[in-house]
Amino acid sequence: MQEKKSSFSSKLGFVLAAAGSAVGLGNLWRFPYLAAQYGGGIFLLVYLILAVTFGFTLMVTEIALGRKTGKSVVGAYRQLHPKFGLLGWVSALVPLIIFPYYCVIGGWVLKYLMVYITGQGPQAADDGTYFSSFIGDLGPSALFMFLFMGVTAAVVMLGVEKGIEKVSKIMMPILLLISVIIAGYVLTVDGAIDGLIYYIKPDFSKFSIKTVIAAMGQLFYSMSLAMGILFTYGSYMRKEDGIEESVRHIELFDTGVAFLAGLMIIPAVFAFSGGDESALGTGPSLMFITLPNVFESMGQGRIIGIIFFILVTLAALTSSISLMETLVSVLCERTKLKRIPACLIVFAVSFGLAMLSVLGYSSWSEFTIMGKQILDFFDFISNNVIMPLVALVTCILVGYILGTKTVEEEVELTKPFKAKKLYRVVIRYIAPVILLMIFVSSLLGVV
Repeated sequence: MQEKKSSFSSKLGFVLAAAGSAVGLGNLWRFPYLAAQYGGGIFLLVYLILAVTFGFTLMVTEIALGRKTGKSVVGAYRQLHPKFGLLGWVSALVPLIIFPYYCVIGGWVLKYLMVYITGQGPQAADDGTYFSSFIGDLGPSALFMFLFMGVTAAVVMLGVEKGIEKVSKIMMPILLLISVIIAGYVLTVDGAIDGLIYYIKPDFSKFSIKTVIAAMGQLFYSMSLAMGILFTYGSYMRKEDGIEESVRHIELFDTGVAFLAGLMIIPAVFAFSGGDESALGTGPSLMFITLPNVFESMGQGRIIGIIFFILVTLAALTSSISLMETLVSVLCERTKLKRIPACLIVFAVSFGLAMLSVLGYSSWSEFTIMGKQILDFFDFISNNVIMPLVALVTCILVGYILGTKTVEEEVELTKPFKAKKLYRVVIRYIAPVILLMIFVSSLLGVV
């Protein structure tokens, strides 16, 4: 039996699974940091405008092409145009690069969840030595990465309906509920309202081209674009379910969680730091150093820490599941392997690649590529180079070679395509320019 005949049992299952893919660690630490760095409310406004235009267009394109072909990202591009088969393989490189190092970070999250559950929260909320000593210790870091990857593999082995869909239906509502609870609690902290005003009130004097590029970049990465994920999930989508409506729901969920992440973090850090925007930091320093200190300052550090890292664990898992499923989908399709053997092969290869990132913080900490540590290099080459190029070439393929009708006809199988005119303009003219800007600005270090 070919695994590609699997499908989501309902529209809700598809929406929650796709939203789960989009909602990940990028929403929970990258979005708040960028919002604080690029003007707060004005960044939020720009992001929302881009989400309903640029993000909508690319998401509709990938889901529609995935469902139209019924294949993985490799098979889909090959079927759409023989000369673009290589683009599918290039796209499949993205989850192959991201999934291993994502599991390393997922392992860090699991470690911190355990730390708070066992009552060692204050130990983690120090000057950063706790975090650096943990990731520098090869054994524990590898163990937690292995555990996180193992949980991900267990879900993927269960299949589309019994694994991915079922888990998404459980985890996504819990994730949303926890986000609301933490955001609500944070706003009761003294000094948090100033951070709230900064976050939601647009200050047009802080608007710049960098704000637009940063918002575009975050949206591009946040919505799982150009990773092959939406092709894969689209291939599992039932023909009777509306694509346009589903994409709007996915966008609403993804943007809602990103907004709540900012609501959780920006007011809390503002209150903790006395309004210092730089306290938000970037990446690991925000998640594993700054926020534990913020939790301790609230007086309920352990409880908030447990709830928060449960939230982060759920978000990390929903994204890692989609990354692994994309790789398994390609392997099953190209080799005719069944799901479980394919999962085991992907797990083994990914574990080996993940160990490179683990070693990059321990035994190989002095080794760099292009001046970057191994994990940072993997992140750069996938997010800043491959993804924008894949999306750019896809826009050219659909907008000028195949024609937009290729996507429009698939969208209109159930209902009229309400945003058809917007779609045509964005896919042909706006998206290519935006993607080129992201690519060039990333390489030049503008953002």
